[in-house]
Amino acid sequence: MRENSFEEGRVLLIDKPYEWTSFDVVRKIRYLTKTKKVGHAGTLDPLATGLLIVCTGKFTKKINDYMAQEKEYTGTITLGAVTPTYDLESEPQDLKPYTHLTSDDLEKATLSFTGAVLQIPPIHSAIKKDGKRAYDLARRGEDVKLEPRPVTISEFTITKIEMPLVYFKVVCGTGTYIRSLANDYGAALGCGGHLSSLCRTRIGSFLLTEAITVEQLEAEVALVSDRL
Repeated sequence: MRENSFEEGRVLLIDKPYEWTSFDVVRKIRYLTKTKKVGHAGTLDPLATGLLIVCTGKFTKKINDYMAQEKEYTGTITLGAVTPTYDLESEPQDLKPYTHLTSDDLEKATLSFTGAVLQIPPIHSAIKKDGKRAYDLARRGEDVKLEPRPVTISEFTITKIEMPLVYFKVVCGTGTYIRSLANDYGAALGCGGHLSSLCRTRIGSFLLTEAITVEQLEAEVALVSDRL
């Protein structure tokens, strides 16, 4: 790695830590590499982990191309309760029974969420409503109504069941909210549900197994600095 390789442009595959925002990763890389031009190609929520593509220098021009690529996720949906944020950033409420549901029920419910579907984004999201972030309006207690948006979910499969946890794999197009999918899936089952864990495992041809941690990048940068 050359001293100025970040300024010239690099594509970094980062395994985003739990509870870090995507911008936390960008800010850390700016600090480590002393590079002003740094951006990520697709937000991961703080409670999600997994692949985050970070571009530096001239490669920031490719961010939109990477954002448009197909994505793959694994995670868990907890049945029997909903949350205002559709994940564990808020407390579960409206508890309902779920023990009557069979594995066949869980499998069949996935079918209505594959293909081209209309999805309403979470009100606790960065989408703008009347020029303001939806999550800011929601936090102020305002009534936020977001319009359904077309998304493509090419695969939604159940990989394991440990009630109330349902383990899943999703392959989807850009703009899909897995939090909304979890909420809608629970509603379809009649018991409610929320996203309890999420990991992004692929973006296009880029794999999580190829990613490095922030600590590994820090060690790489320090090693180059020591050689200079």
